[in-house]
Amino acid sequence: MRHTSIAERHRLLEDVVTIVRRAGEAVMSVYATDFDVHGKSDDSPVTEADRRAEAIITAALLGLMPEVPVIAEEAVSAGLQTVVAPDQPFWLVDPVDGTREFVGRNGEFTVNVALIEFGQPVLGVVQAPALGLLYAGGPGVGAWCEADSSGHLPMRRPLQCRRAPLPGLTVLASRSHGDTARLQAYLDGLDAPVVQLKVAGSSLKFCQVAAGEADVYPRLGRTMEWDTAAGQAVLTGAGGSVITLGGEPLRYGKAHWENPGFVAWGLP
Repeated sequence: MRHTSIAERHRLLEDVVTIVRRAGEAVMSVYATDFDVHGKSDDSPVTEADRRAEAIITAALLGLMPEVPVIAEEAVSAGLQTVVAPDQPFWLVDPVDGTREFVGRNGEFTVNVALIEFGQPVLGVVQAPALGLLYAGGPGVGAWCEADSSGHLPMRRPLQCRRAPLPGLTVLASRSHGDTARLQAYLDGLDAPVVQLKVAGSSLKFCQVAAGEADVYPRLGRTMEWDTAAGQAVLTGAGGSVITLGGEPLRYGKAHWENPGFVAWGLP
């Protein structure tokens, strides 16, 4: 099957923004209630928001590109895994990344959709509906952020990773999945000093590096491909990169959809 051109990706990105916003509205409708929390087989939490958003996104993506399979977190968790050929484009969907943040009501959860081609995210959208923020982008198409403003049309601004300031690095770490000792050992091995360590939830960490609000996000523990793909697309669109601990690009379409440890960087 043929792959998308840069012009097609620009058009697709706008379509996916519309889809993600619809899903975000469904997520917020659940967030406003006294929702129930259930446990999955891996002990991670799931709510009605995950299910509603995934149903909206999956149906819309299949309507947009019927020939492109959709790999979505809750469907895979339910055993409905789709087999994807090595050269086949596919969508990755995380309907609510940061469900622990959703349950904790701190606002740091996101709706994520990415298109994968040749093992790499070529476009992605990350929305933080409780924070009124939406990020979008991909390699070759750039990256941007929209911030909702009191019911008016969203204000869109371009994103660009920054070069690390001379005093040292600002590092991002997971709010809910920290491994302090392992992270400190990694930071101690960096060539540059660390001047600030900040925590955040979900795929927002990729977007904060893309926006020049931080310099590096090391993730040394287990993640799944749908956790990272959309954020990686935004980050690479802003000039950043995501590499494994062995120095290779983080690739997609792996067995069981699991990622190795990785580091997301701004500008070198």
